[in-house]
Amino acid sequence: MRKKTGKRLDKIDSKIIGLLQKNGRLPNTQIAKELGISETTVRKRLDRLIEEEFIQVVAVGNPFKLGFGIVGTIKISIDIKEVENVIRELQKLHEVWYIAVTTGATDIDIEFNTRSLEDLHDLVYEKINKIDGIIRTETMLIIRYAKRRYDWGTALDYPRSSLSNMEEKQGEIQIP
Repeated sequence: MRKKTGKRLDKIDSKIIGLLQKNGRLPNTQIAKELGISETTVRKRLDRLIEEEFIQVVAVGNPFKLGFGIVGTIKISIDIKEVENVIRELQKLHEVWYIAVTTGATDIDIEFNTRSLEDLHDLVYEKINKIDGIIRTETMLIIRYAKRRYDWGTALDYPRSSLSNMEEKQGEIQIP
């Protein structure tokens, strides 16, 4: 969970994030040059953005090319009184790399990578469905990626009417 410091995401932060979304290996010196600020400023802002979990700087791989034969999502219906327990148990599963509490027909959405159908069987029947509080699961396999991008920017790149005019004018948004 992101540490709450009350700090806002401003236009400079947004530009740093946008540059890194396009090229996560971009050196701080290059970011500083492109934005017209010091390397120290970039380093401090980047440290804060990472520390406060606004961003992660990681290598995003294609699971199919990395040897995972089965990639997909599982929609999970739970006893809502058990949500924290279910999340805690799902977090322990190495195959699961994404967990979201959702609205709609199911309560939790997870994404997973396994090497084989046998591994998927073990994940679903021997691990996930044995967690107390899980009522039903629905597994969907990804056949191929039609679009898979991570350079969507920040909310500052998409002004919305829900942001107050003052926040837009200041070029800042408060992240809940």
